[in-house]
Amino acid sequence: MRRSVNVRLVPEEDGRWMAEVPALPGCVTWGNTKEQAIERIREAIELYLEVLTEEGKPIPEDYSLC
Repeated sequence: MRRSVNVRLVPEEDGRWMAEVPALPGCVTWGNTKEQAIERIREAIELYLEVLTEEGKPIPEDYSLC
């Protein structure tokens, strides 16, 4: 099942990129490039949702099906 989610990408002063998912509090990562940050946030989202499922917690409504 695929979902769509807003990802916020922010260039950092040190040249790295920060990626976060506002709908998933605490789901944030960094990459040396924009592409790496996107790749890492995909992994972070998978792990975040896996933990929610394991703990029996609901997936936030802002995280919508596509």
